[in-house]
Amino acid sequence: MNNGLNYLIKDINAEVDCIREEANSYLDETQRGSLGQFMSSAVVSELLASMFDDMSGDIRLLDAGAGVGSLSAAFVAETLKNTNKVNSIHATAYEISDVMIQNLKKTFKLCKREVKSNGIKWNQNIISDDFIKSAVTKIQSDEFQPTFNKAILNPPYLKISAKGPERTEIKKIGYETGNLYSAFVGLAIIMLEDGGELVAITPRSFCNGPYFNDFRKLLLDNCSLNKIHVFNSRKSAFKTDKVLQENVIFHLTKGEKQRNTVLVKSSSCAEDLEPSSFEVPFSDVVNDNNPDRFIHIITSEEEQRIAHLAGGLPCSLDDLGIQVSTGRVVDFRTKDNLVQNTCENSVPLIYPQHLQKGKVTWPINGSKKPNSLLNNEETEKLMVPNGTYVLTRRLTAKEEHRRIAASLYVGDISEFSVVGFENKTNYFHANNQPLDPELAKGLWLFLNSTLVDQYFRQMNGHTQVNATDLRTLRYPTYVQLKAIGSNYINLVLDVSLIDEVINDLF
Repeated sequence: MNNGLNYLIKDINAEVDCIREEANSYLDETQRGSLGQFMSSAVVSELLASMFDDMSGDIRLLDAGAGVGSLSAAFVAETLKNTNKVNSIHATAYEISDVMIQNLKKTFKLCKREVKSNGIKWNQNIISDDFIKSAVTKIQSDEFQPTFNKAILNPPYLKISAKGPERTEIKKIGYETGNLYSAFVGLAIIMLEDGGELVAITPRSFCNGPYFNDFRKLLLDNCSLNKIHVFNSRKSAFKTDKVLQENVIFHLTKGEKQRNTVLVKSSSCAEDLEPSSFEVPFSDVVNDNNPDRFIHIITSEEEQRIAHLAGGLPCSLDDLGIQVSTGRVVDFRTKDNLVQNTCENSVPLIYPQHLQKGKVTWPINGSKKPNSLLNNEETEKLMVPNGTYVLTRRLTAKEEHRRIAASLYVGDISEFSVVGFENKTNYFHANNQPLDPELAKGLWLFLNSTLVDQYFRQMNGHTQVNATDLRTLRYPTYVQLKAIGSNYINLVLDVSLIDEVINDLF
C-alpha cells in the first residue's frame, strides 16, 4: 500500500474518532451504561474491520447500533486498501439516538468523500428506528430475502427483561435470548446472505450458560466460526467505560461448512501490535460431548493441554451421585426471619461473607449480613440437613485471582440439625443430603485446583459462577476424589500442594 493511501486511511479513522469523542461528551455516562452503549475507538474499529476475509465486488454492509459510525468508517478504510477490487458500497446503519445520528451523518459524509475519490460507488441508508423491531418485521414478511453480505457490529450490552418489548419481538420469529447484544447479532445473522461475513465485538458470556443456548444454536447451525480475538483484560477494548465483562471479537461466515480450525488471537489490549496467535481444532473449541455446545476459547498449547485434561475427566456430577444447587434462602423474601446473631430457634445462615480461605467462618460478629435464620414452619423448606457440604460463591470480584473458590462446610460448626445457605452461594449435596466427608474433602480440593480454575476461565468470561457452570465441568471418579482427599493431610488451603496432589493423580 502506498504511503499516500496509508495516510488517507489513518486520517479518516482519526477524524471519526474525534467525532466519537465529541459525541461522547454530550452523553451522560450513567445513561450510556443503563442503555449498554459503549462506543468503539478507532483502534478497536480497525481491528474488527481487519478480520474480514473478502473485500471485493459490490458490498452491502449492515451496521446495527452504529453509534457515530466508527465501525463503518473502519470498514471503508479497510476497503480502500483494495481499491481495485471493490465496485460499490451500500451501507445501512441503524441508530436511535438523535445525538448519534447527527454525528453518524458526518461520518458517512467522510466515507462518501473517500470512496468516491477512489472510484467506488457509495450509497447509504441511515435508519432511525429500533433495530430489533425493524428486523423482526422484515424477517416476518413474505417477501423477506437476506440482503446483506457484510455485517459489522458493536451492539448494546444490556439484559432483556423476560416481559420486555425486545423479548416479545424476537419471540415472534422463534428466537429466545436474554441480552441485547445476542439479539442484535442473531438478527444480523438471519439478515445475512449465504457466503456473507459478520464480525462483532461482544461480551464473551455467550460462550457458555443456558441463557445463550438459542444464540449458540443459531450461530453454530448457520455459520462457520472462523476467528476469535480475546482481550486479556476487561478494560482492554473500552478503556474509558466501566465494562465488567471480558470482550471478544469473532468472525463468522454464514452458510459455510464449519472449517476444521479456528484462529484464536489474544492481546493485552487493542493497541497490541503483536497479539499471540493459535490455530485450534474446532472440536476443541466446541466439544461434541457437550449438548449445550459451550464455546471454549483456547489461546495456547498449554491451554489446549488443560482443555484435554480437564475436559477428558471421566465423570459428570450425575455419575458421582452429586448435585449442585443455588442456595435456597433469598433474604429479602424472608426478612422477618433474619437474625443478626443467634437466638433461640435460630440456625446458621451461610452467606458468601462466611466463605473465607476455603473454610466457613461462622458466626461473624458485627457483620453487615445476618448470621442466622429462624427455624419455623415458614422457613423449614429453605433448610438442608446439617452435615458436610462444599460451597462456592456465585459472584466473584473481577480482581480475584480465582473464579471458583470452594469452601468446606462441616456439620460440627453448630449443634443444629439444619442449616440455611443464602442464594448467592452454590452448594454441592447428595440428593438434598450431606456429602460423604471424605468425598467432600476431595471435591473441595479439586475445585480449588489450578487445573479447574484455568479450564473454567476458558469457557467462562464473566465473574459469575452459576450452578449450571459447575454441572458442566467434568470430575474425577468417586475413588479418585477420595484419594485426593486422603493424600492432602490438613484442612488449610495451599494451592501449590493441591496442585501437586492433582498432578500426581493425573
